[in-house]
Amino acid sequence: MPETKSNSELDPEFTTNPESWEYSLYIPNDPRAVTVSRRTLRLILTMHGLIGLVDVAELLASELVSNAVRHTKGPAALRVRWSAGVLRIGAWDADPRPPQPPRDLGQLVELEPEDGRGLGMVVACSELWGWQPLSRFGNRGKFVWCELRAAA
Repeated sequence: MPETKSNSELDPEFTTNPESWEYSLYIPNDPRAVTVSRRTLRLILTMHGLIGLVDVAELLASELVSNAVRHTKGPAALRVRWSAGVLRIGAWDADPRPPQPPRDLGQLVELEPEDGRGLGMVVACSELWGWQPLSRFGNRGKFVWCELRAAA
């Protein structure tokens, strides 16, 4: 069973801003984890009154978690963080290699239905994205993330 925990009490930035929060969902390498992650994210955002971000956030989380599960053999994690009007969604996986560069969505017509769309969708639908090396579960890996801003 995936484990969800809130880390808000562990980060000094969050202790000074009571409106900031963070959740991590640790998931096994299983294709069903994408659905679990998407539904968990929907619940988190709904409970925090961010229903306007749910649809795009679900799409982005699905792409990030799908890549983490599909292209690696180890465990993964979804991390969701809200601070100062910005929602950061990220997926950690156990493969330390950088993600493949995102493809332009205009070039995706020639690709197979399941090939190369993930990060292209993330780039097109988020305001900012990136990746960084990161260790979890005692394994080296990477964290691929993107950000959405709440409407004013």
